[in-house]
Amino acid sequence: MTRLGEKIAALVAQAGPIGIAEYMALCLFDPEHGYYTTREPFGSGGDFTTAPEVSQMFGELVAVWVYMAWQGAGSPPEVCVAELGPGRGTLMKDMVRTLAQFDRAFVDRTRFALVEASPRLVEVQRATLAPAPARFEWHDRIDGLPDLPTLFVGNEIFDAIPARQYVKHGARWPERCVGLDDHGRLRFVLGSGVAHASLLPPGADRVLDGTVLEHAPAREAFMQAVAERLARFGGAALFFDYGHLEPGFGDTLQAVRLHAPDGVLDHPGEADLTSHVDFRSLAAVAERCGLAVQTAPQRDVLFALGLAERVEALSAGKSGAERERITGEAERLAGSGAMGDLFKALLVTRPA
Repeated sequence: MTRLGEKIAALVAQAGPIGIAEYMALCLFDPEHGYYTTREPFGSGGDFTTAPEVSQMFGELVAVWVYMAWQGAGSPPEVCVAELGPGRGTLMKDMVRTLAQFDRAFVDRTRFALVEASPRLVEVQRATLAPAPARFEWHDRIDGLPDLPTLFVGNEIFDAIPARQYVKHGARWPERCVGLDDHGRLRFVLGSGVAHASLLPPGADRVLDGTVLEHAPAREAFMQAVAERLARFGGAALFFDYGHLEPGFGDTLQAVRLHAPDGVLDHPGEADLTSHVDFRSLAAVAERCGLAVQTAPQRDVLFALGLAERVEALSAGKSGAERERITGEAERLAGSGAMGDLFKALLVTRPA
């Protein structure tokens, strides 16, 4: 058992089973042994590779969206471009480089903000962005951002925010928790809490016992903070994540370690834990704030922003091997059966 696993086992032994959301939060953000507070998870040397690490094209196309969104907001003289959960800073680096090529004056007068809760990752981001031609500022919360029209971007931010799980058991939906077996090892158990009827999608009374329902109030609260700022100060938001466009049932909680699936309870603090994002629930939060929402597969958004044209431009004059590499990167980002289908995009704007 990992050191964090031992800590969690001791907590459960003393206080009883903990919910999946609490378990995720400990695994990812524990100050001493949490995954994001102690490890370098990104890239080929880590546990997973995100879209900005796959290809520079991802950040370049997001920069296209940022500039178009700024123009669509009336080209305000001062604006904040804020990335939520910026990882190593790769996406921000590619965005700023591209925006500087479009309009250096825009970059010079824009406040580029990174919202990051991990002090360790802040230092990684500072190193990545040191050569970039822009002013950067860091905040650990959304409410620390300047009171300006804000263009939010985020890639794989919501999936890492803890979610709860409930399991069909007869006519009830008790909460799924983490407890201990007879040997003191972590195992899944059913807790005393139950899902309120308002959380249940249509057809909940007809699914089989053992069916899992996921609900993520912390993700909705995070979206609420974004939506309230957009409604108050103006701007827009573009988020990419893996998930589903309509609510439903199913256990999507998963662990990844060294680029391979891992048992959710096997290596607490040493494996990434995520679950699929319910885009419909996030969209509903923004709509309640009076905002306009669009959702689409990542593939559709990247092609609309000019992926095909960018592949052609980058490939011009390159060797066959280089052209094949660029095409392969585009396929990973937007191909069927790859990120193009599994990942979705959420676009939030003020009504026209």
